[in-house]
Amino acid sequence: MKVGSTDSSSLKPLQDVQGPFRWIPSTVTLRPYLDVWHTVPLGRYLVNSLVVAGGSTVCSVLVAVLAGYAVSRYRFRGRRLFTVTVLSTQMFPGILFLLPLFLLLVNVGNATGLPLYGSRGGLTLTYLTFSLPFSIWMLVGYFDSIPRDLDEAALVDGCGPVRALVRVIVPAARPGIVAVAVSAFMTAWGEVHFASVLTDDRTRTLAVGLQGYATLNDVHWNQVTAASLVVSVPVVAGFLLLQRFLVAGLTAGAVK
Repeated sequence: MKVGSTDSSSLKPLQDVQGPFRWIPSTVTLRPYLDVWHTVPLGRYLVNSLVVAGGSTVCSVLVAVLAGYAVSRYRFRGRRLFTVTVLSTQMFPGILFLLPLFLLLVNVGNATGLPLYGSRGGLTLTYLTFSLPFSIWMLVGYFDSIPRDLDEAALVDGCGPVRALVRVIVPAARPGIVAVAVSAFMTAWGEVHFASVLTDDRTRTLAVGLQGYATLNDVHWNQVTAASLVVSVPVVAGFLLLQRFLVAGLTAGAVK
């Protein structure tokens, strides 16, 4: 069996996809784009992915802004140890934490009654363990590039530390914050290993749910390619809208 490009395969009947490859399909149909919503509950998977990725992104950005600002602006005992610990978490492959996190969610759920395992909330907390260290490290560097004179001017004008952060520093750090948000969202949106273990049929995400188009007897390749295009639309649209902020955030500090 030969599978062509994603665009052309998603416009072919299944029998044409499984036949000899042709750039221009002999029969053009939009039926695969309609069938993807019925073969598997793609709508539910899409909602789950949006909730998990959006929740982990919002939480990661909020915590990273507060932690990054504190590390950048204040000198406190354990500051260097905290920074080294945050960076050291990036040295280990994520799959190493799969079993510990699985046992942690199950045991905490049994002890407290909170349904963490198999829930969107538990998966969101899991993704935070990966996105948060990178987000903090990146925002620390970005906050360091913002002159401290802005903080001092805000304090002179009567702002407290929190108000100065919200009204002055956060707008100045918007490119870095957007870059962190995009990174956290992409980490959660396309992750497969943890989502396949820590979710069930009710909370399954898109990255895992796309496997439902493969059955014991056949693989609906035309629907797989159509679904891949459908689920990539939110990511591509968001990236295009935030591209200028993302580029500015990733290149911050590259030149003086």
